[in-house]
Amino acid sequence: MADYVIVSPTGQRMLKVLPDLYEKVYETRVLMETEGQELEDVGVRITDVFDQAVVDKATWGLASWEGFLGIKTDASKPYDQRRSVINSKIRGTGTVTLTLLKRVAEAYDNGQVEVTADPANYKVIIKFISSHGVPANLTDIETALLDIMPAHLAINFVFTYMTWAALDAHAFTWGSLSTNDYTWKQFESLT
Repeated sequence: MADYVIVSPTGQRMLKVLPDLYEKVYETRVLMETEGQELEDVGVRITDVFDQAVVDKATWGLASWEGFLGIKTDASKPYDQRRSVINSKIRGTGTVTLTLLKRVAEAYDNGQVEVTADPANYKVIIKFISSHGVPANLTDIETALLDIMPAHLAINFVFTYMTWAALDAHAFTWGSLSTNDYTWKQFESLT
């Protein structure tokens, strides 16, 4: 009966620290396997709980972050968009400067953003440099920026798109794009 196989790595390690006479005992092997699996499961759960304390790893803990920061929870949004709202709220504290606005906008876009002031027209211009097209969560970006900006300023967003020159540089043709089944969204994000 000692042929019971222990698959759990933790169970195998636990059996190795016991005296050799236990290695052939069926009940010991079953016990090491079940306890090994349980300890591994506990380890996974502990790691998951610790992950919730880090915004970029959090999943089910995002609601706690949102509640703490006064953000309305929208569970229908993807995790990455919810994380970007949380990160921007965390970054968006302090005196409002172009650097702060840049950090907040980049937290949403996960790319490079250029922020310039147009004081004569009471505007701040946010230009998305490293991503093409309109960001999926533009409304969230705008809301976060308006929350921290002085009320007399407006925001102008400037978006970049794939140009014919960039298309030629990649040697793309309409046929090759069609063959690869690119959607417009995927096409706009090509660099």
